[in-house]
Parts: sequence; structure tokens; C-alpha cells
Amino acid sequence: MESKKQESVETLPGVGAATAEKLRTVGYSDLMSIAVASPGELVDATGVTEQAARKIIKAARVSMDMGFESGTDLLKKRETVEKITIGNKGFDKLLGGGFETGAIVEAFGEFGSGKTQLGHILAVNCQLLKNEKNPVAVFIDTENTFRPERIMQLAKGAKLDPKKALENIKVARAFNSDHQMLLAEKVEDLIKKQDLNVKVVIVDSLTAHFRAEFIGRGTLAERQQKLNKHMHVLLKLADTYNLCVFATNQVMARPDVFFGDPTQAIGGHIVAHASTFRIYLRKGKKGSRVAKLVDSPNMPEGECGFYIEESGLKDI
Repeated sequence: MESKKQESVETLPGVGAATAEKLRTVGYSDLMSIAVASPGELVDATGVTEQAARKIIKAARVSMDMGFESGTDLLKKRETVEKITIGNKGFDKLLGGGFETGAIVEAFGEFGSGKTQLGHILAVNCQLLKNEKNPVAVFIDTENTFRPERIMQLAKGAKLDPKKALENIKVARAFNSDHQMLLAEKVEDLIKKQDLNVKVVIVDSLTAHFRAEFIGRGTLAERQQKLNKHMHVLLKLADTYNLCVFATNQVMARPDVFFGDPTQAIGGHIVAHASTFRIYLRKGKKGSRVAKLVDSPNMPEGECGFYIEESGLKDI
């Protein structure tokens, strides 16, 4: 293994000025992005052979000194994780202090259960992070659910300037699944080229377009493969730039369940495994909502109730 550190993309073996330009055009502008890429991605991006792509990736990994880390190193890395409060004591306690950066949080539930409201609240509350300079939220809207008027209400509730809060939210409307996947990839450009401090990416909803475009069992494998790729792009964003990805998910009613709750999230195991935290939202009594933590790597299962009000979430 080489002991010397490679400094730029051009210094990698087999990468000349033309190849480096092609790599940068599609987003591979630093050694880390190349080190975590697959050979197939580099072949598609540059037209080099698979053998050359493997050699480039290997050199990038050697120069980055990528390998195993001790638990102590990871504990230090965990200290950089920030918690975005939702403004509700019960909800924040459920997630161990708030929504984690460096993770994907999936919220699934039927219509009117509060998924989109959580997305709006996160877009505002990420701007309350004390250790960050001008934190920004990215909202990928697939169902025409983003409402600037709601942001202004929540900003007033969080004691923020409504106009400034709106300015710090970048919204993009996705019209199909390919467009949605492209927008997720473009978030990296906002961070690198426009130098924005993106702390939360909201996808509302994650599966709406995939559900509409892939109909019947014959297209299920293709849909899941495409969805898997999309989830991995979001996961890479969360991990590389220490931001929180909040994805809302639709549900279906399982016809084979006769007793208990028949509600099941769309996307199957692909979405479930890729999500770090999973929250099931449902309607409660007297207009309340209930959030249940279904899956988490470090927090116990639990649930909390809340009301959605103009200024945000209110404890029951």
C-alpha cells in the first residue's frame, strides 16, 4: 500500500485531465466520492473499462486510508451528530432528543396523520441549530404539499423571522420518479457549488411516484431496485454531509389481516432496511395524533400523543 496521500482527482492512476473533467461533471469532485463509488458508476460516467475503474477506486481508497475504525473513533464521530428538535417534549424524548443528523428518518401513516406537517416543522426547526451558520432545508415535493403560508405560521411559533425562514428553505417539485432521483443527487451541488449549509432534506412523499409508475407484480423487482438506488443516494448524503433525511411514506391496507392494524408501509423491506429510524403515525382521539417509534438502532420502542396546532406540535 502507498504511504503517500493523493491530493486531487488528477493524481489518481489512469485519470487524466479529460477523465477528471468527466468525473467532476457528474459529481465526483473529490477522493471520498470516488472511494465510495462502484466500478459500474465510474464506467457509466467516464467510459473507462471496468478494470481501470476498479484501479481508480482502489487508489482513492488507499489514499483516503479507508478501513476499519475503533469503537472509540466512532464514538468521537458520533459527537458531531446534532439533534433537530420537533418542539414537542414527548416526540423529542421518543427519538432521544430530536431528529438525528447523519440518518434517514422515515414516517409512514395514512392521509391526514401528520407526515407533511412534520416535514414543514423540520424545515423550520433545523434553522434553530445553535452551532450552525445559516442552516438550510431542502424540500423535495412530489405531491404538491409544500405550503409557504404554513412555514410562516411555524416560524412565528418558533420565534424566527418568517421571511428569512422561507428564504432558507429550497423547494423543488418532482414530477416523476426519475426527476425525484435526480433532485436528490442535485442536493450535493447545493452544498458544494452554492456553498449552502444543508442540514435537513425532506422528501414528501418518498414512494408516491414509484407507486404510480410501476403497476402490477411484473414491475415489482424493477421498482424495488430503483427505490433501493434512491435510498442509497439519500443515505450517502446523510452520512457524508452530516444532515438529516426525513422521508414520508404512504401506506396500504393488507387484505389478509383480519385482527389488529392492517396498515403496512409501501416499499417493503428495501425502504425499511435503508431507514435508520421508522415512525408510524396514526390518528388518535379528539383530533390528536399518535407517533410510534417502530425501529431504531439505539432507542427503545415507544409512542407519544400530540396535537397539531398553528404554532407547531402541542403535548396532550
